[in-house]
Amino acid sequence: MPLPPTAEGDWLLNNFQFASGESLAELRLHYRTLGQPRRDRHGVVRNAALILHGTGGSGAHLMVPEFAGELFGSGQPLDASEYFIVLPDAIGHGGSSRPSDGLHARFPRIGYRDMVVAQYRLLTEGLQVDHLRLVMGTSMGGMHTWLWGEQHPDFMDALLPLASLPAQICARNRVWRRIITDAIRSDPEWRGGEYQQQPRSLRTAAQVMFLMGSNPVLRWQQMQTLSASDAVLDAAVGEAIEQLDANDTLYQFDAARDYDPAPGLERIRAPLLALNWADDLINPPEIGILEREIRRVVHGRAVLVPFTTQSRGHESQMLAAGWKQHLLQLLQGAPHR
Repeated sequence: MPLPPTAEGDWLLNNFQFASGESLAELRLHYRTLGQPRRDRHGVVRNAALILHGTGGSGAHLMVPEFAGELFGSGQPLDASEYFIVLPDAIGHGGSSRPSDGLHARFPRIGYRDMVVAQYRLLTEGLQVDHLRLVMGTSMGGMHTWLWGEQHPDFMDALLPLASLPAQICARNRVWRRIITDAIRSDPEWRGGEYQQQPRSLRTAAQVMFLMGSNPVLRWQQMQTLSASDAVLDAAVGEAIEQLDANDTLYQFDAARDYDPAPGLERIRAPLLALNWADDLINPPEIGILEREIRRVVHGRAVLVPFTTQSRGHESQMLAAGWKQHLLQLLQGAPHR
């Protein structure tokens, strides 16, 4: 099934104030849309869906057959002929303002709450969207979804955070991010962000991302000898570093430092369904955070998707065919608010 057509644009926010106290005279937010907004007799948009990407990604990364092709096509849960779908690039990602544009390490320090503020302003000021049928996100976008639910509790009908936890980044999730940011900052070739070519620490970052992104069974199937292991790793890392920038990567992973929705979970009022995966190394189910914290969400429910031969660890979230029935059930059970 062909993917629905998209429209792209940039919206500029003047003198954007970051939570760090820094500001940017002009912040550019790049975005993609599918479909058209529809308003009710009171002028309120009733068919908008905000879809948020993961760390290091962009809206373009969601426009792939295994995700968009399973969700946005004719007859799918978010059929673009019925929905107005908005896919923004978060600050520091994709076509939005980011360190590699020129400011390098002088770019204001980004947090997840800055990203959500910018998304809200894009919708309300830029696109004139005053209500959302759905907020949904993958990984970092899933974490943003939790923040959306508690910061704007009456703005949406439903919430679907994917591959994320409603708790502060800590333990192994913090450690692997620290390994990446420490490797870049401590690399003499980084030169305080003013490198002329990508520092070798970017390879370390790509290796850690490769390690955390899948599951042991899949890696074993791909890498059953020492030489195969080296070849697969080198190929994956080589491809990744062709698309990465050290300053952007540093800022993207550092941004998670202010994420902690736990104190405000009781403020979430819209029906929320959290989907996590049994083989996700980044959000391991055995620590029990999701099962404990979801009880504090008044209309919250959590589903742990079991391991199957189709599982891809943390990346299972991108295979929408395996979970889109949960999205459909969420929308069917979420009244318009």
